Amino acid sequence: MAKSAVRYICTNCGAVSLKYQGKCFECQSWGTLQETHVEPEEKSGKQRTSGTAPLRMQKLLDVEPAEFRRHMTGIGELDRVLGGGIMQASAVLVGGEPGIGKSTLMLQLAPRMAPAKVLYISGEESPNQIRERARRLSITAENLLLLPEVNLERIIAAIEQEKPGLVIVDSIQTVYSEEYQSSAGTITQIRECAAMLIRKAKQLNVILMIIGHITKEGALAGPKALEHMVDTVLQFEGEGYQRYRIIRSVKNRFGSTNEIGVFRMEENGLEEVGNPSEFFISGRISGIPGNSILAGIEGSRALLVEVQALVSKTGYAMPQRISTGFDLKRMSIILAVLEKRLGMQTWGQDVFVKITGGLKLVEPAADLAVAAAVASGLANLPVDSSTVCCGEIGLSGELRAISDSERRIREAAHLGFRRIVLPEANTRELKPSLKKLPITIAGSKTLQEALSHLGIA
Repeated sequence: MAKSAVRYICTNCGAVSLKYQGKCFECQSWGTLQETHVEPEEKSGKQRTSGTAPLRMQKLLDVEPAEFRRHMTGIGELDRVLGGGIMQASAVLVGGEPGIGKSTLMLQLAPRMAPAKVLYISGEESPNQIRERARRLSITAENLLLLPEVNLERIIAAIEQEKPGLVIVDSIQTVYSEEYQSSAGTITQIRECAAMLIRKAKQLNVILMIIGHITKEGALAGPKALEHMVDTVLQFEGEGYQRYRIIRSVKNRFGSTNEIGVFRMEENGLEEVGNPSEFFISGRISGIPGNSILAGIEGSRALLVEVQALVSKTGYAMPQRISTGFDLKRMSIILAVLEKRLGMQTWGQDVFVKITGGLKLVEPAADLAVAAAVASGLANLPVDSSTVCCGEIGLSGELRAISDSERRIREAAHLGFRRIVLPEANTRELKPSLKKLPITIAGSKTLQEALSHLGIA
């Protein structure tokens, strides 16, 4: 009888090593190699594909188009992130920290899928626990079937028997297959169990929702290959002690990956936040140096976000540079431009930048808001509270054109701001309807000119 081979697989990048070593040779991360037993081929239970069978090929133009059907959940923020609803026969991976609301959101989906059956596979909670949560959330879903099972073969048999419209797996780390000797949660089990579930869901035209754990580094647990196997990856963001939650689409084969959904955790579960801009700028205090308002874009919606910066004299030989929600390297570039082009001395100063609301800013248009907040903190002069800004900063101190300036202007005017500062290139061909809005559009060619419009230079 052949023995199983031992392999060491990196939990961070999925690289395979024949021997154990402290550091992964691929991603250079320490302590991420995990021992995995690989079954010999004759025990794997997989059938070989006959090499004599003829291959069926089609020309691209001969492939008949298939009609993609979406199921609207009725949860507007979730439908937005998914690209307009859940695609039929799709696999969705939902990740987030414990207690952030993954299971709650999945439970709220059940009554909205009626009359289709919903099979909730729970490997972590008992049916009584799920029933108690449903009672607290006032959820009465007659179409919800509970299956407290972690064995993959029994789960697939239940799916074939019930033929539900939606299958929820909570969570994939608890599922194991008898074909592999490794324990549940290992890379082999996660990858193979997810692959079999996805294959069965697509065969039966079933929507599959998989809940995944989050590692200490904030990434989805398990190999990166799991993210490539599914159609959509949704990431829960936010702190467990805060009311607000953000769902971000990290990957979506059927829609945009830039959309976010904003929810508020209440006694009856997750509730949609109708106007996220009000949430991101709520509680701000005007007249405080180091604060600015960004007119940003997340997916197809415009958002106003508060950017905060704290600048203080350092007590260390090397000044601290700490950023929350904004790339630290981009912040270093902005500080260098402020010092080199505008003569603002950032050396010897600790600089802390924070994006309120737990949002992570990726778009280049956030450069100007960060620069304005830092410059305001350095000069100890507050930014005009009725002004918002947006723009990409070049290394020469110039402001470069950004996208979707019209939506930014309309959102700022809608929330009562009287002025918006943006690159001069975006003001050359404004629509006549924008000029009628009760807001002043100030175009700037350079960072110095933009800071003058903001009242801090």
